[in-house]
Amino acid sequence: MDNIYLFMLIAITVLAVVDIVVGVSNDAINFLNSAIGSKAISMRTIMIVASLGIFIGAVFSSGMMEVARKGIFVPAMFSFEEIMYIFMAVMITDILLLDFFNTLGLPTSTTVSIVFNLLGAAVVMSLIKISASDTQTFADLGDYINTKKAIEIITGIVMSVFIAFTVGALVQWVSRLIFTFQYETKSKYFGAIFGGISLASITYFIFLKGLKGTPFYKSINGVVEGNELYILIGSVIVWTLFSYAFQKITKKSVLIIVIAVGTFGLALAFSGNDLVNFIGVPMAAYHSFDAMQTAFTTSGTLPADFSMAILEKKVPAEPLLLFISGAIMVLTLWFSKKAKTVAETEINLSSQGDTHEKFEPNMLSRGIVKGTSALSDYFSAIVPKSTQAKIDKSFQKPSAKALTKTQSKDLPAFDMIRASVNLMVAGVLIAIATSMKLPLSTTYVTFMVAMGTSFADRAWGRESAVYRVAGVLNVIGGWFGTAIGAFFAAGTVVFLIKWNPKVMTPILLLLTAILLVRNYLSHKETSNKIAPEDSLTDSESSSVQGVIHESAKNIANVVKRGNKIYTNAINGLAKQDSALLKKNKKQVIKLSTEVDALRDNIFYFIKNLDESSLNASNFYINILGYLQDMTQSLDYITKMSHKHVNNNHKKLKFSQIKELKEIDERFDLFFNNTQNAFNSRSFEQIGDILGRKNEIMELVTSKILKQVERTRTEESSPKNTTLYFNLLSETKDLLSATMNLLEEYHNAHDASVTPATLEEE
Repeated sequence: MDNIYLFMLIAITVLAVVDIVVGVSNDAINFLNSAIGSKAISMRTIMIVASLGIFIGAVFSSGMMEVARKGIFVPAMFSFEEIMYIFMAVMITDILLLDFFNTLGLPTSTTVSIVFNLLGAAVVMSLIKISASDTQTFADLGDYINTKKAIEIITGIVMSVFIAFTVGALVQWVSRLIFTFQYETKSKYFGAIFGGISLASITYFIFLKGLKGTPFYKSINGVVEGNELYILIGSVIVWTLFSYAFQKITKKSVLIIVIAVGTFGLALAFSGNDLVNFIGVPMAAYHSFDAMQTAFTTSGTLPADFSMAILEKKVPAEPLLLFISGAIMVLTLWFSKKAKTVAETEINLSSQGDTHEKFEPNMLSRGIVKGTSALSDYFSAIVPKSTQAKIDKSFQKPSAKALTKTQSKDLPAFDMIRASVNLMVAGVLIAIATSMKLPLSTTYVTFMVAMGTSFADRAWGRESAVYRVAGVLNVIGGWFGTAIGAFFAAGTVVFLIKWNPKVMTPILLLLTAILLVRNYLSHKETSNKIAPEDSLTDSESSSVQGVIHESAKNIANVVKRGNKIYTNAINGLAKQDSALLKKNKKQVIKLSTEVDALRDNIFYFIKNLDESSLNASNFYINILGYLQDMTQSLDYITKMSHKHVNNNHKKLKFSQIKELKEIDERFDLFFNNTQNAFNSRSFEQIGDILGRKNEIMELVTSKILKQVERTRTEESSPKNTTLYFNLLSETKDLLSATMNLLEEYHNAHDASVTPATLEEE
C-alpha cells in the first residue's frame, strides 16, 4: 500500500488536534458570554463549571459522526483514494477558516464550516469523476451528494437568525417589564418563580439536547420520551421551591445558580453534539484506512475502485479518543487567548453601557436604525402616553456616576436578569429544534438571542445603535461567508491534492502551518500590545489645578510626538522619501485619534465634576481644542508633503530646504523646552517660552517674504510654490495653537494651590 495514505492519516490526526483548539476558541462564546458579561460569578468558577460541562459532554458523547461519514455525500460512490483526498482537504480548509474568524474575533459556526467543507470537496471530486466518465453528466451529481442536508442547514441558518433574535427580545422585554433594573427588590416576590422556570427550562435542555445521543441517555429515554410535559411541570415546581429556599437561606439571588447551571448545560451540549465537527472527519478517515488495509491484507492487492460503503455503517466513537478530545477542549478553554477575543465581540455588542465600539457604521446599519426609529415613532403615536410612561419606568436605569468607556469595561456588561434570559431562551430554542429534528447551530442561536435581549433591554440606544447593528450584520455576513468560503476553498484544495497528491499534500500542510503560526504571532502581538509611554490618558480630576497637573503629561506627549512628526515631514521632503512620509501619516493619524478620544470623554468629565470645580471644564475643553488644532496642522503638513513626493513633483530648491531646516531646528528647541516644562511641572518656565513667541513668528514670516520675492523673480514651479507657502502658513497655525495652549496654562496655573487629586510620591 502506498505510504502517502498513511502520511495523510497521520497528518489528519494532527490536524484534528489543531481543529479542536481553533473550534473551541470559536465556540467558547456559546456558553461563556452570559456568565462573563454579567460577572455574577467569578471567572474561575465560570471556567470550572464550563470545563466540567465540556469534559462530561465529550466523554459521554456517542460521536454522532454520521454527518462526516454519510450526511453530506454518498460514500459508496467514492473510492478510498478519493475519500482520503476529500478528508485531507476538509481538515486543512476547516482549520484555516475557523482560525481566520478567530483572529478577527468573529464568532462563526463550526457545524456550517465542516458541512460546507465536506460539500465543497465532495462536489469537486464528484465533478472530476463525472468529467472522466463517458456515460455520466452534470445531472448525475445528485447521485454523489446529499443535497437535502445542505438545503436543510441553509434554511436552519436563516430561521435561527430571525427566531432566536425575536424570541430573545420578547422574553427579555417581558422580564424587564416585570423586574425592572431594580430587580433586587422585585426578586423577593418574583425571583423564586423566575428561577424555577429558568432552571426547569435549562435542565430540560440538558437532558434533551446535552445528553441525547449519548450512551447515558439510552438508560433514561424510556422515562423521558412521552413524558416531557409532566417532567417540565414537575421540574418547575421543584426548582421554584428550591429557588425560594435558596434565597431565604443564603440571602442571595437564585439567578447566580441559574447562570451557573445554564453555563454548564450549554457547555455540555456543545461538546456532546459539536465534537463531530472536530473529530468526525479524522475518525471517518481512520475507519476508511482500516477498511482498506484489511482489504489489502486479504487480497494482497490494492483495488483502485474499492467502494467506501463501509462508512454508511454506524460506528461508535472510541472512549479513549473521546477522553483525549475532552481534555484538549478543556485545556484550550483555559489557555486560548483567541477565545477571549471572540468573546469580547459579543459582550461589546450586547453591553448595557458605553464601550469601545469595534465596528464602523455602514449604509445598511444606518438604514435599519433610521427605519426602526421611524417605526418606533409610529407606535409611540398610537400607544397612550400613560402606558408609555409605565413601560419607560420599568426600563429606567438606576442613577449612577457617569463612567468613561474605559472605566465601564471593569463593570458587568449587563445584569443577571439578561444573563439568565440569554441562557434560558437559548437552551429552550435548541431543545425545541432538537425535538423537531431541525438543523440548528448553537452559535447562531446563542449569539442572536444575546443580540435580541440587548436590543429589548434598550442597550442599543441612539448613541450606539448604528455601531451595534453594523457589528451584528458583520457577524451574520461572516456566517454566510463561512459557508461560501468553505465550499470553494475545500473544492480548490481537493482539486490540487487530486492533481498531484505526493507534491501538493506536503506543500499545503506546510502552508497551513505557516498561516497558523503567522496568525498566532499576529494575534499574540495585538493582545499583548502595551500602550506606549507617550500615549494620551483621560483626565479624572475634579479641580482646575488637578486638571492642570493631570493634563501636563498629555501636553508633553503631544509636543514630543508633534515635534517628531514635523521633523520627519521636513526630512521626508528633503530626501524625497515617500516611505518615511507614509509612515509619518500613520503617526499623525494615531495622534489625532487619541486626541479625538480625549474629546469624546468630555461628557463623562463634566458629569463627574464637583459643583465647586465647574471652571475646570472650561479649562479642559480649551486645552483639548488647542491640542486638536495642533494635530490638524500636523496632519495637513504631513499629508501635503506625502502627496507632493508621492506624485513625483519637482523637488524643493536647496534654498527652500535650507530655510525649512532652519525653522525645524528653531521649532525643535521650542518644542523641547515646552516638553521639559510640562514633564517637570515647571509651569513658571512657560512665561519665558511665551516671551519668544514673536521671535519664532517673525522667523516664519521672513521665510514667507523670501518666497514671495523668489516667486516674482526666479520661481518656475507652481506646485513647489504652493507647497512651500502652505507649509509655512500651516507652520504659523501650529505655532499659534501651541502658544494659545501655553497661555491658557500660564493664566490658569496657581502655584500656591495644591492639586487635590495627586498623591505625594
